[in-house]
Amino acid sequence: MEEMQKPMPQGGDKDVEENKLIAAISYISVLCLVGLLGKKDSPYVQYHAKQGFVLFIAAIAFMVIGIVPILGWIISFFGSIAVLVLSIMGIINAIGGKKTDLPLVGEWAKKVNL
Repeated sequence: MEEMQKPMPQGGDKDVEENKLIAAISYISVLCLVGLLGKKDSPYVQYHAKQGFVLFIAAIAFMVIGIVPILGWIISFFGSIAVLVLSIMGIINAIGGKKTDLPLVGEWAKKVNL
């Protein structure tokens, strides 16, 4: 799996340095809305918040799937672990000042327009 490093967002290093914490928080469940709605002027935060939003929607979907006995429980269990792992990867990228697409999530996040 090849990671693609995106160029720094407009606003450069200043935007990244000032908004690392908000970008990292965007990967924690519903807190993605803090970045999406509160930092519309920061391309760096918007990038990470959109990925966090996709993970939040996926987590909700896995919770709903978990209602189905046995097969739903299995899918929900492994899906929730995947969401957790991807969230941790996103937090690490955000704190590190990187704009790296998360596997499976990055392409969906590009389609989010809020």
